[in-house]
Amino acid sequence: MQDDHTLNTLLEMHDTLYVLEGGYWLKFEVWQVRVSDAITHGIRYSLTLHDKHGKRLMGYDNSHAVKPPKKFKYAGQRLPYDHQHRHATDQGVPYAFKDAGQLLTDFFAEVERLLKELK
Repeated sequence: MQDDHTLNTLLEMHDTLYVLEGGYWLKFEVWQVRVSDAITHGIRYSLTLHDKHGKRLMGYDNSHAVKPPKKFKYAGQRLPYDHQHRHATDQGVPYAFKDAGQLLTDFFAEVERLLKELK
């Protein structure tokens, strides 16, 4: 993976909590791993938004494979590990990881959208 400042920024966020207004908070877990079929970019991550009680409201991670939408049931593609949980009970939908900068942009945009929706 190309070494750039956004990747370094993302890696430096590992084990960081950010407290937001209203008791919401963000948790970042990010580290480099060996490139594999499951993690083709070599970054293991979990970026999550929680409420004041600690309940995860949404997040982006690549901790497990997710099934593509049913319309792709027989497409013969490998199951993606990069995914987004859009709400607390969502099993995840595929996320197209481009690079660290885009991951951060997408995550913070979704945090902002959801917090506006919750107000």
